[in-house]
Amino acid sequence: MTEKVWFASYPDEVPHTLEIPQNPVQQFLTQANNEVPTNVAIHFMGKELTFKELYESSLKFANYLRSLGVEKDDRVAVMLPNCPQAVIAYYGILYAGGIVVQTNPLYTERELQYQMADSGAKVILVMDILYPRAMKILKETKIENVIVTGIKDYLPFPKNLVYPFIQKKQYGFSVKVEHSGMNHLFTEIMRSASANPIDVEFDFENDLALLQYTGGTTGFPKGVMLTHKNLVANTTMCDAWMYRCKKREEIILGVLPFFHVYGMTTVLVLSVMQQAKMVLLPKFDVEQTLKNIDKQKPTLFPGAPTMYIGILNHPDLSKYDLSSIKACMSGSAPLPLELQEKFEEITGGRIVEGYGLTETSPVTHVNPIWENRINGSIGLPWPNTDCVIFRTGDTEILPPGEIGEIAIKGPQVMKGYWNRPEDTAMTFADGWFLTGDLGYMDEKGYFYVVDRKKDLIIAGGFNIYPREVEEVLYEHEAIQECVVAGIPDAYRGETVKAYIVLKEGKSVTEDELNTYCRQNLAAFKVPRFYEFRTELPKTAVGKILRRTLVEEEKKKMEEQAAK
Repeated sequence: MTEKVWFASYPDEVPHTLEIPQNPVQQFLTQANNEVPTNVAIHFMGKELTFKELYESSLKFANYLRSLGVEKDDRVAVMLPNCPQAVIAYYGILYAGGIVVQTNPLYTERELQYQMADSGAKVILVMDILYPRAMKILKETKIENVIVTGIKDYLPFPKNLVYPFIQKKQYGFSVKVEHSGMNHLFTEIMRSASANPIDVEFDFENDLALLQYTGGTTGFPKGVMLTHKNLVANTTMCDAWMYRCKKREEIILGVLPFFHVYGMTTVLVLSVMQQAKMVLLPKFDVEQTLKNIDKQKPTLFPGAPTMYIGILNHPDLSKYDLSSIKACMSGSAPLPLELQEKFEEITGGRIVEGYGLTETSPVTHVNPIWENRINGSIGLPWPNTDCVIFRTGDTEILPPGEIGEIAIKGPQVMKGYWNRPEDTAMTFADGWFLTGDLGYMDEKGYFYVVDRKKDLIIAGGFNIYPREVEEVLYEHEAIQECVVAGIPDAYRGETVKAYIVLKEGKSVTEDELNTYCRQNLAAFKVPRFYEFRTELPKTAVGKILRRTLVEEEKKKMEEQAAK
């Protein structure tokens, strides 16, 4: 183990070592039902469910899965946006002894087929509008049963009557699914299934709770094996870090998608552990998010920088009261300083940058929320978490201030990649998980991410870290969003290109940006090209897809060469 110098920077209220509860994830829901059965667990578009209703619904789903032949360690896929059914299914699968396979509702048939075949899922739960897509991929998978639900199933009257017409207008069709054969209706399960507890033995250390697929920015997505221990440990760390938050008193805004591990841990599991209400939104829509903050008064808002940027740039922002927000943990992308300051000014709450990966359940580092925050840093390793900086390509531990690869140990680190022992072996060195991110630690134990090892731009022999250039661009008053990437260059090997979204009503020319960057960056770091866009490609959680832009550039160059 290394010397954990970061403990000196810890808030006094946060212990250095935590006692991790030795229970499966679903035990948090059992405890909530035993202790606060009538408290509201979920608010969804006007509909509310208590912890008792959530618990019993989850057991109904579990018993129905058992009746379909789902046994311990069988995989069950969930392809839903954030809605009560997604929460019920998640805990229901775990109660049945199964392994949850979270699936992005935006997946194409090709992507869905790959994930289902790779995971070996036996059952899939889908939204009604996705039902036709799911049916087309069955032949190449092991799926034996399809369970179908719809947004209207958990809407209050009269919204549930109106929604089918909205859905038909929006998608151009309506889906009718008969309850027969391999097709099953979620509403029928809730009406007819037993809510009796199921006796399943769990190995806390080794049993998988979740098979979470990585984004697949390079090659095919890999299934990350996360155990009950991984998820319980990371949620316990999160709870301890937010020491000013009180059990049963917080309201958590659930706009981060549950099919992303960040939303799953910081909302889906944390809210049940804290016996708090989660306010669910099926997707991130700026206006709906503002309305829900104004009316439902959430105190915690885990999110991504693009979400906070969207809120701050909404033309009617001043009409909404955001003062209920106590704390926001921002992840999946760097948090610009200007955004942080403006968001805190408007809400009166705190927003801090954190860091993590799918392979670490996901959080490993976060800035202290209420004191000792250092802007630009990803913060301190969480309790029970160890972190070092390795010399790139080696396991030599570097001293403070030197840049190398960030490596992590802790109870939140994955068991490995599903059916990929070689990839698993390559990701670990001497028991340390290699993140693939370049960074350094300062003398006080604060860590900084310089960039992804694979995103490093090498231009004319110089190492250029995209994040450094992006930080400068974000300080320009006209820029709302930006991303910097290395594109092929015949002379320099790679060169720097910036993709930019301007704030509404603002303008800036390439020449003006070039002058601005030259005043703030060494000449070799200054972008050679600027491209203005109305939006940037993003993942469902709001992370800008740098590699997509690089691939677009390569394709353009190939087409030009062919001409």
